[in-house]
Amino acid sequence: MSQIRSKGTKPEILLKKALWDAGIRYKTPKKKLFGNPDISLKKYKLVIFVDGSFWHGYDWENRKDSIKSNREFWIAKIERNMQRDQEINAYYQSKDWTVLRFWDFELKRELGTCLKLIFDHLG
Repeated sequence: MSQIRSKGTKPEILLKKALWDAGIRYKTPKKKLFGNPDISLKKYKLVIFVDGSFWHGYDWENRKDSIKSNREFWIAKIERNMQRDQEINAYYQSKDWTVLRFWDFELKRELGTCLKLIFDHLG
């Protein structure tokens, strides 16, 4: 698990490059923001998270059964990650910020759609 990165992943870099090329100047938060967002746009009160499909439980009800080894540990870990994601969303929404979450595979397959969603929010 020490080899798994939480920052600087390929989908995250892909999104950052696309935003930069489109003229959107973002911050990769140096000062820790709650929940460690991947990208923050303070001017627009927008935080963006790029979630890995395994770590954040994409299609969890169907995929949970496919975990074969150390099930108790992994199921508890991933469900806690999902719960934490909800807590982070609630925190930012209570502060009138918008939270956008993209799955890693969405950014790889449908980058244009993800960018459109961001641009729609920016107005």
